[in-house]
Amino acid sequence: MPVTTMVAAKTVVVADDTAFVRDRFRAALESAGHRALTMRSGAELMKCARADLERLDLIILDLRLPRARGADLVRALRAVTPAYVPIVVFSGTIASADEVREIDALGVAGYVNEYATAQHIVPSLEPYLFPESVKRRSSPRVTLGIPATYRFGSTIASSVTLSISRGGLAIRTTSPLDVGARVRVRFRLPGTSTDVDEEAGIVWTERRLGMGLQFTAIAQREQAAIDDFVRMRFFSNRKA
Repeated sequence: MPVTTMVAAKTVVVADDTAFVRDRFRAALESAGHRALTMRSGAELMKCARADLERLDLIILDLRLPRARGADLVRALRAVTPAYVPIVVFSGTIASADEVREIDALGVAGYVNEYATAQHIVPSLEPYLFPESVKRRSSPRVTLGIPATYRFGSTIASSVTLSISRGGLAIRTTSPLDVGARVRVRFRLPGTSTDVDEEAGIVWTERRLGMGLQFTAIAQREQAAIDDFVRMRFFSNRKA
């Protein structure tokens, strides 16, 4: 008889002026057992933040909401929400690198691609929904589902990535290795013709999600390719 894993339900605010984005994120969160509150304007968001202050677990934010924009919106939210409630920004709504620095200084926890495929939405939010079990990295990450292989000892395993940052990868697996284990990981970035083949260490594991790999040694050329890829994806599909 299969064993059902109980996941603690969280209350998540999804604030975006595009119905398609709101509805996709709400459906993904609710299918995973969470409560999703959708907002389409800055006024609605601020009203919700004040009214539901005690039960909010995560705010996912469009920086281009009507009547409230950019760092001013983040600043207003931070004035009424506790610091332990993470604010995650839709990466496509960021206007510039200067805005990234400004909102980072205000305590934004991370970034998520609003056009992530439905099956990747909840995994990309796991670090913010369950920070006690998933260790976040400070550098920006983008959702990415590509084939990857990793070798540990004489074993080679194949998987799919969940996300990538300049410092490492998150990989989906139901059999994660122990934290501290060393692997050799290989993958190919979209749009490139050569493989990235580097050493990495396991820095976090979560059986419902997968494991995080941090590069321990990486060639300069491959690091530059990863940096460029993350930067391009991070600022793609921005709203005007």
